[in-house]
Amino acid sequence: MASTGETAKGKRVQPPWSRPEGTDVSKLRLYNSLTRTKEVFVPQKGNRVLWYCCGPTVYDASHMGHARSYISFDILRRILKDYFKYDVFYCMNITDIDDKIIKRARQNYLLEQYGEKKPSPSQILQDVLTARTPFKAKLAETTDPDKKQMLERLDAAVDVALGPLQGAVQSGAAGHTLQNQAQVLLEEAKDLLSDWLDSQFGSQVTENSIFSLLPKYWEGEYHKDMEALHVLPPDVLTRVSEYVPEIVEFVKGIVDNGYGYESNGSVYFDTAKFDSCPAHSYAKLVPEAVGDQKALQEGEGDLSISAERLSEKRSQNDFALWKASKPGEPSWDSPWGKGRPGWHIECSAMAGSILGESMDIHGGGYDLRFPHHDNELAQSEAYFENDHWVRYFLHAGHLTIAGCKMSKSLKNFITIKDALAKHTARQLRLAFLMHSWKDTLDYSNNTMESAIQYERFINEFFLNVKDILRSPTDITGQFEKWEAEEIELNKSFYEKKTSVHEALCDNIDTRSALEEMRALVGQSNTYMAARRSAKLPPNRMLLQSIALYLTDMLKTFGTIEGTEPIGFPVGGNGQNADLESTVMPYLSVLSDFREEVRKTAREKKVTELLRLCDELRDDTLPELGVRLEDRDGLPTSVKLVDKETLLKEREEKKKMEDEKKKKKEEAARKKQEQEMAKLAKMKVKPSEMFRSETDKYSNFDETGFPTHDVEGKELSKGLAKKLRKLYEAQEKLYNEYLQSTQNGS
Repeated sequence: MASTGETAKGKRVQPPWSRPEGTDVSKLRLYNSLTRTKEVFVPQKGNRVLWYCCGPTVYDASHMGHARSYISFDILRRILKDYFKYDVFYCMNITDIDDKIIKRARQNYLLEQYGEKKPSPSQILQDVLTARTPFKAKLAETTDPDKKQMLERLDAAVDVALGPLQGAVQSGAAGHTLQNQAQVLLEEAKDLLSDWLDSQFGSQVTENSIFSLLPKYWEGEYHKDMEALHVLPPDVLTRVSEYVPEIVEFVKGIVDNGYGYESNGSVYFDTAKFDSCPAHSYAKLVPEAVGDQKALQEGEGDLSISAERLSEKRSQNDFALWKASKPGEPSWDSPWGKGRPGWHIECSAMAGSILGESMDIHGGGYDLRFPHHDNELAQSEAYFENDHWVRYFLHAGHLTIAGCKMSKSLKNFITIKDALAKHTARQLRLAFLMHSWKDTLDYSNNTMESAIQYERFINEFFLNVKDILRSPTDITGQFEKWEAEEIELNKSFYEKKTSVHEALCDNIDTRSALEEMRALVGQSNTYMAARRSAKLPPNRMLLQSIALYLTDMLKTFGTIEGTEPIGFPVGGNGQNADLESTVMPYLSVLSDFREEVRKTAREKKVTELLRLCDELRDDTLPELGVRLEDRDGLPTSVKLVDKETLLKEREEKKKMEDEKKKKKEEAARKKQEQEMAKLAKMKVKPSEMFRSETDKYSNFDETGFPTHDVEGKELSKGLAKKLRKLYEAQEKLYNEYLQSTQNGS
């Protein structure tokens, strides 16, 4: 007989273990402009991601076109960091030396000087007329339709302002009238006047500080805008003005490697020499754009495309690495003489200083692909003598207004401050999340309304879950048995989480991710409604898990700032973020007291008390951001919602009630009219009803019934039968009328 612990097979041992097959795990793929396809994302060194992003050229207010790039890249950065758990090191530049900045700074300075001289109205008139001549010539030469339209609008505005001042000067109007008209003209004509002043006196502006004040101010405004949009600050911010020595060394390196040449104090990149090298390729991003002189000249800048400058280059495709400064431009010392950096070189030198010879991701707007990013790639790979300065190039799509591209130079833009005056940072971010980051986004009322509706839908779910979680229970009561409904919802929860993950792996498709999250909320709402109908409490732990997941995802996307575990923060405007946990106990006591008062008032039939309870719910508490929802057979639900939303809800409710009242009154009026018409008809004697229709009948019998038509012909049997029915019906009505009058009704 076998001993204890043994079997007929011998000594008892563990059976073999079979490893599960598992399933394929989705990998993150990013749309790489270098290949124009989605590529599996593989950082160069472990989990570390080196990322450089082109920042703003700070010479004016940041607009929603800029927000398109910065919010989109902020979303991507947050998702890579907080969802995929990469160690992201994010570097961004500020362009504070640039042809646009130089020109704008000079123009602002000269226009300010002009105003300080207090020119007379006639002098202003004469100067604007003089400035209008070259402006008209520029307008005639312009072929770009968008730019031409912008210049025509400006010319029309000047034309409107010119007339009154010309008339006032000719008629010898009073001084204050002349001054007012002159100020209006000066305001409308400041762009063309500053252009003219710059052409006359720009070369005399030599103080470097004049060129630094403008970008410093607008950089400050840019940072305020980014903070208001909840865009994370970069880990490193580089300014061109602080990196001029590094830029000079970078240019020297390119020249030493044989890819740059000096000409007239400027240094140019030799695109032909670079492209002929087997190890290099020029214009990796947009090879078909090589030779596009319009794009190349825009890349060189307005102050650098004179015939003299263009003749300095060996090829029209070459671009400036270092520009010899002309009178009226800031300058720094270099081996080639006084000058300033070219536009493209700044990013290469600054990114190279911080990130080294190769980075994982480079980001920027779609319109920067050529020539800016292609030139960055060429000069960087020429300096480092490699072919992989950037591994993944990400380009955010354009933002349009009603289909038109937003642009500072075209004066067709909505500033970030203007946008934030109409919508919250969360609503703007949701609008961006609901579109692909790499495609064009049309900024419109429909786009924003979709974002607002999504926010409202998700927020209502959070409020409902928080209300359920506030229901009293003991420590063991929170763990409830799972029935078929909970198992089904949990299965759906897992499926939606998987779908969200797959969407984010697919080029960070936030649009699809948000739709899966919306579907999860819809299923949860259906579950809660079914439990409510059955007078059963919903499963707290399951709903809490779903709400925590959704909150966590929205935090990852940057739509929730704060530490609340569930839902959107309550309070805002600098209020304590923990407002909900502070005030809710007091509101619950108030709600319970009101419920008891309503119960007693209904029992005792005290309508005035019921009215006061409704007034508290409908008028008083919404002003404090509190919504009470009375529910049949269930305790009143208490929700904290921002005041503006509640007041809007109240306004919509009142509008609906007014419309309902109006419809009711209209129905009552119609009913009264019908009754009056019926009464008037009832009063007509049957013998009189046809006698008035002399256009149809000519003879009647003794009862007033027609016998012949208007032509004297005897009525047909069919018509007589039809009329007899009408006669008998009226006879019945008339008898009813007589009966009612006899009864005194």
